[in-house]
Amino acid sequence: MAGRDDGASTRIGSGAEPVAVICGGGRLPGEVIAAARDAGRRVVVIAIKGEADPSIDAFAPTWLGFGQIGKLSDLLMRENCRDLVMIGGITKRPEMREIIGDLGTMRRLPRIIAALAGGDDSLLTKVIRLFEDDGFRVIGAHRIAPSLLALPGALVGAAPRGDVAADLALAAQAVAELGRLDIGQAAVSVGRRVIAVEGAEGTDAMLARCAELRRIRRVRGTGGVLVKCAKPGQDLRVDLPTIGPDTVAGCVEAGLSGIGIQAGRVLIAERARTEAAAREHGLFLFGLDRATATENAS
Repeated sequence: MAGRDDGASTRIGSGAEPVAVICGGGRLPGEVIAAARDAGRRVVVIAIKGEADPSIDAFAPTWLGFGQIGKLSDLLMRENCRDLVMIGGITKRPEMREIIGDLGTMRRLPRIIAALAGGDDSLLTKVIRLFEDDGFRVIGAHRIAPSLLALPGALVGAAPRGDVAADLALAAQAVAELGRLDIGQAAVSVGRRVIAVEGAEGTDAMLARCAELRRIRRVRGTGGVLVKCAKPGQDLRVDLPTIGPDTVAGCVEAGLSGIGIQAGRVLIAERARTEAAAREHGLFLFGLDRATATENAS
């Protein structure tokens, strides 16, 4: 698709150009806005009613509902925003009564209905296309907040070696296969055996399953690792893989020894808290690529 963001480019726009950030749920949108402003970018903040975290009020957002696409478009044009970032969770698809709103929304209604008819991936793709058709450019959060991306190498603790590195490499291989099949972004390996892969339930639920496997003694051996990566060819403008304090907590409950994340393609939310939690519980945090995992496993 035109405009697809696979992480290959390193620069979008300039500090002088404003960027709009449309905020869903969670704390990550606020971190993206703060990082972009720290980098000198002017940010126009739009918060989705019923989804965005109340803490986003600290950034003086414009709160808009799903039925106010016309107002959103007018706002972006007034602010001379060409670049647009969508970040944060959306907990539910909007109902038709929420969509039918202003005149701008009504003009786009046939395309909006078509978008809602698809699956989740189709929905995201079609939402991007709606904005692109209006002349906007949807970019990934990492383009305006690169400081949130994982760096390569040891981030917390020592670089994995021996059996731990072998688990890291095996889980990374499993995630690559999951991505090829468009299934998930994470896997857990213990004792050179993949014990869990991520499906539609998400990483936190997968880790909860691992903790239950430990509890009922279905997993042999100690330790183990979580690996989280972007899917091969993933459109990084939406659904960029992310870890945070809850990920660390899930790994602790599952009895794992560390986390491997793909350098340059996974965001670390609440980095200070995430790294502090990993240190407190003796977990390593490692930024990897496929070559690094292979080298460490040898």
